[in-house]
Amino acid sequence: MVSTLDDTKRSAIAERLADMKAVQELLLSNEQKLAAAINDAELSQRLRDMHESDQKNLGVLETVIVQYGVQAEPRQVVQQFVDMIRQSMENSDLSLYDKVTQHELLKHSQCMTGIMLHKAAQKVGADVLLAFGPLNTVNFENRAHQEQLKGIMEQIGTRELTGEEADQGLWARVQDATAALSGVFGSLVTQTSDKKDLNIQDVIRLDHNKVNTLFTEIGQSDDPQKIQEYFGQIYKDLLAHSEAEEQVVYPKVRSFYPQDKVQELYDEQGEFRRLLDEIKAIDPVASKDEFKSRVKDLMDAVGDHIRQEEFDMFTAIRNNLSDEQSEQLASEFKAAKSQSQQQMASAS
Repeated sequence: MVSTLDDTKRSAIAERLADMKAVQELLLSNEQKLAAAINDAELSQRLRDMHESDQKNLGVLETVIVQYGVQAEPRQVVQQFVDMIRQSMENSDLSLYDKVTQHELLKHSQCMTGIMLHKAAQKVGADVLLAFGPLNTVNFENRAHQEQLKGIMEQIGTRELTGEEADQGLWARVQDATAALSGVFGSLVTQTSDKKDLNIQDVIRLDHNKVNTLFTEIGQSDDPQKIQEYFGQIYKDLLAHSEAEEQVVYPKVRSFYPQDKVQELYDEQGEFRRLLDEIKAIDPVASKDEFKSRVKDLMDAVGDHIRQEEFDMFTAIRNNLSDEQSEQLASEFKAAKSQSQQQMASAS
């Protein structure tokens, strides 16, 4: 039986991530409806731009969930809340101002949940904190969107109450507030408004960084229980990663990457699985030195594999796939990895 890190804490965090995804999908639905309902070209365009940004943020959330490695469903109370908000957006008794206000409150809730999860990750483990790194981007975007929505609310509310336009200087204030946020968070996050979605190299590299962090944690720990738990996470992460690569990535690169190198990658991952099963059978309490020695063998083998992928295969991908193809491959990889994680969870 392979144990994993802080199962109770990790499961609770996984639920909150699932909550965030459900709310993110609600935000996207709201933005489409609001953009269509607002009879103002500028305000409608701002919401469409926000929708485009939030579509990217949904992809970032999905990446974080797959990187985290624990699958969960949103809590029932959150699903009920989402359903209630969807219905209220169809309520003709609510003014447009009321609906935008609800949307801004959702943005605030989403932002605070993201910040809370990042703080929780700091307490659970270095591998979790690393997996949650991209979440900072979503947190920043949600705060910036809040400032945009405040401007939209002022415009719409003033029109509804007076039939006149609000002071146009409000957009300068919104931009100042967004710039101030950028100054506060600039060292912690990267804005995505001018960036493309994560490509396959980005997503695979995130996996590589996480497993290297877990190997480091094992090397630095003398607690047999912690050592076993860190290995348990490596076991699950490497299996899901290798299965997704073999289903999606390696077949794709066969057409432009040397066949002997592709076969070598398959063979190396077969060796990983053999080593993983051997280490799984060792009791780290009774044989801690042997356990750590075998983990070191696995770490060395994984290191060689990573170097080939990042220095050779990634170059071939950049030279032969367009940005769109690489981003699509990343989406397919995440979907395959998520399916593998779900299968492992149901089998345990």
